[in-house]
Parts: sequence; C-alpha cells; structure tokens
Amino acid sequence: MQFDAIPGLTPLKEKLTASVREGKMPHAQLFAGKPGALNLPLALAYAAYVHGHNKSDTDPVWSKSLKYIHPDTHFVFPVGNVKGDKDDDRFKADLLKMWRSFLLEQPFGNLDDWSAYYGGEDKQPIISREESRAIIRSLSLKPFESSYKVMIIWQPELMHPSAANGILKILEEPPAHTYFLLVTNAIEKLLPTIVSRTQIVQVPMLTDDELRHYLQQKQVSEAESSKIVQLAEGNLNMALKLMGAEEAHHTERFTDWMRACFKKDFRHLLTLTDEFHEADKMQQRHFLDYSLALLRETLLHRAGAEKINRARGSELKFIQDFSKVMTVEKIDAASRHVTEASYFLERNGSAKMIFFDLSLQLARTLNP
Repeated sequence: MQFDAIPGLTPLKEKLTASVREGKMPHAQLFAGKPGALNLPLALAYAAYVHGHNKSDTDPVWSKSLKYIHPDTHFVFPVGNVKGDKDDDRFKADLLKMWRSFLLEQPFGNLDDWSAYYGGEDKQPIISREESRAIIRSLSLKPFESSYKVMIIWQPELMHPSAANGILKILEEPPAHTYFLLVTNAIEKLLPTIVSRTQIVQVPMLTDDELRHYLQQKQVSEAESSKIVQLAEGNLNMALKLMGAEEAHHTERFTDWMRACFKKDFRHLLTLTDEFHEADKMQQRHFLDYSLALLRETLLHRAGAEKINRARGSELKFIQDFSKVMTVEKIDAASRHVTEASYFLERNGSAKMIFFDLSLQLARTLNP
C-alpha cells in the first residue's frame, strides 16, 4: 500500500511523510479512527514509506513492501480459534500467508472481512498472550534490509490482557530504530497505559466529496454514487460493497417494515423476519445501518434541519410522511432498539430471533 492508493486525507498524509523525511518519527504511534476509517491502509503506507522514502521507485524495497513481505515489517493481528490439526509453526506460517493475501485482495477490508477470509466468522478474534512474547522475540533481532524495524499491531483492543500488559515495557523503551504502529477502531477499550505510551494519529472518515471523487474514478454513475455516499457516510469499505449491489436500495424494504410495525401486522413481520434471516450477514448489517440512517434523517426533518438532510427522492417522501407519526422520543427509542439488535447480531446471535424481537419492540414503540 502506498499513500497515493488511499483516497483523500491529504493533510494527514503530508504530516506523516514529513515526519519520516525530517527524522521526527515517534517510536510508537496509535492510528485511531472509527470503524470504516482508513487507519490500517495509512499505517501500511507509512511502513512502506519508512523503508523506501530514500530509495528509487524501482528499488526492490517497494515491491516487497507492496506485497507485505518486507522482512523488517512485522504484523500482529487478531484471529479466532481455528487452528485445527496443524502444528504451531505451520499454522502461523499459513495464517501470515492468508493475512498478506487478504491485504492485497481487500486493502480496505475490516475485521469482519478478515474473519470471513480465514474462516473464523463464528469465533471471537483475539490477540493471544503468546503474541507479546513473539513481538519481543522478533524485535530483539537487528534489521535485515532496512535501517528500521516496524511493528504493526492491528486491533490492539482485542489483545488478551496478558498480551497487552506484556508489551508495555517494550512500547516505552523499544530497541533502537524500532517503530510501533498500533491501529485501533476502539481507542476507549485500550489500556490507558498503552495509550499514554503512544502518539495518537486521529484518522477521520472520508468526506462526502473525497468518497464521491473515488467512486467517480471507479466509473460509478452520478446517481448511484450519490446514493452510496449517503449510505456509506465516509466508510470506503462499505461504499465498495454497495457499488452495484442491491443492498444500496433498502428504502422500499424499510418502508414496508415500518408500516407492518405500525399496523402490528405480525404475520407480515414473520415473513420479513424470514427474508432477513435468509440474507447474508453483511446484508443484514447494511440493512440495520440503513435503518439507523433513516431514523437520523427523520429526526433531522422533525427538527427543521432540512438543509443538512441527506435523503432524496423516495427516501425524502417517506421521511416526510414518517415524521408525522414519529416523535423525538419514539425516534430515540427506535434507534436504541436497532443499535442493540446490531450489537447482538455482531455477536453471532440468531438473526431470526433478533429481527423478530426488534420488530416487536418497534411495533410497541411506533404504536403504543
């Protein structure tokens, strides 16, 4: 990954590259952003730049970094318990190969994408306590080819407590010419002692214009681009999944669902529950995310904030009608119910039970 391959975020890229050129690299940086922020791609591009900024474009160092096989860039990432009958060394080698392939094939992927890639969707990913020992071992050696060693720790919030405590000393006093890049989507879940030992690099979501420009480069039509930008809300990973996908058009389904909830048409809600259950996990999440987005749009419409409404066309017509029967209290309650359902879905609860229970709660909220 190179900085040019990452859309937007120009001021942040310039700040990062300047720190390398000027020799002012902090020994430990925490790339922090909301889920969907491009903090992992930025960390990967930063590592490549550290090794190759003073090299020619044809130097092999760039090729190795772009294939994620540079011997002086090390990776730590969470996995579920999917070892099977493999011995430890073979398992770790195969997992590292999969990780490199994942980064090449899905450069803007998230934790769910990674879990699906290696077949651990139903396992809670974690960075084991053994990893802290592996970090110390790998960094105790001198660099092989570069002047520096870079350790990228992805999702450190998923570290086993023993692993998190195990890296505190080396974070505070790393070996010479060694740099840590921690990449988190939940900084609030990290040990304060880890956060205090790092310099925070706050990675924002893409702006609508940055995301729209990227989609235009991908030859996405203006109409579809506008729809995707509205749904993705700066999340490039989600935007890529919405490109040309049916999931980008949830308005009719959401309208039908809300009417069934308001009418307390339980037979139809059972039918909708079966349809939700048959969708794949990503489609289920997208629909719930979309539902939250339309509830926010309804709240904005009720507040008279039409200028910042993102809804258009059939969505706007529905929101105008929906806001007539929704109060601020109802919107708040409905949003909390949908958020809670998303939480349970993330933890591999039964999609059928979650959706039907959510529908019952929304029916009571919309029409007490």
